[in-house]
Amino acid sequence: MPTKRNHALVYRKVPPFLREMRKKAGLTQRQLAARVGLGQSWVARCETGSRRIDVAEFIEFCAGCGVEAVAAFADLARLRR
Repeated sequence: MPTKRNHALVYRKVPPFLREMRKKAGLTQRQLAARVGLGQSWVARCETGSRRIDVAEFIEFCAGCGVEAVAAFADLARLRR
């Protein structure tokens, strides 16, 4: 069973991936937050890794950026390798 430390190592690529996806969409944190109905601080915490994002939130984050969640998840999975 993985330890929390190992989990953290795997998760490290997620926050910069989220930030890059938002930037490619040409959105500020505030604009994305408005699109998903959450606060700008939620977006910031997801992008810095101080808050983990679950699958349902990942789907919303992608939708807010105008990105197909399945494609984004596949891109993220390729980064793991």
